[in-house]
Amino acid sequence: MSKQVELNKLKQEMLADKGLPLLTNLVFGEGNIDCKVLFIGEAPGAEEDKLVRPFVGRSGKLLDKMLEEIGWKREEVYITNIVKRRPPDNRDPSPEEIEAYKPYLSKQIVIINPQVIAPLGRFSMNYFLPNAKITRDQGQAFPWQERVVFPLFHPAAVLRGTAPMANYIASFRKLKKLVGKD
Repeated sequence: MSKQVELNKLKQEMLADKGLPLLTNLVFGEGNIDCKVLFIGEAPGAEEDKLVRPFVGRSGKLLDKMLEEIGWKREEVYITNIVKRRPPDNRDPSPEEIEAYKPYLSKQIVIINPQVIAPLGRFSMNYFLPNAKITRDQGQAFPWQERVVFPLFHPAAVLRGTAPMANYIASFRKLKKLVGKD
């Protein structure tokens, strides 16, 4: 079975799962299913829910800019979230919501099989590295199940000014070197 068929099957399984929390649109993910780098955020925001695409609002524009900064195109990577539906009022996803969506993200990772997983922000980072701290560990490579996890600040944190832009750019450049992709 091809990766695309497997991903479509997984998406249909999620749509049929009435036990999943949240009632907004399912924002499954998009991009190159044969990517070297898989970016994972925490949950869709308002714009993402409306367009049913991950990272298309202000944070997505910054992510696109960072990809361009290192000479990559959005179409070369795959982008998704742990929680695939928007929490109300753009709040952080709850631990229960994260737990409910975890099995689906695990299957998505296995199907896509990236070389590097780049969690965006602390919620997605803690899925892979439960004891990590985003301010301490972002921009560093950690082994995880025959892959590398490379946490990055969430673009929203950079936009709010709680994470320095210079560090963000430097981390993306390190990611490019890690992957060895020009």
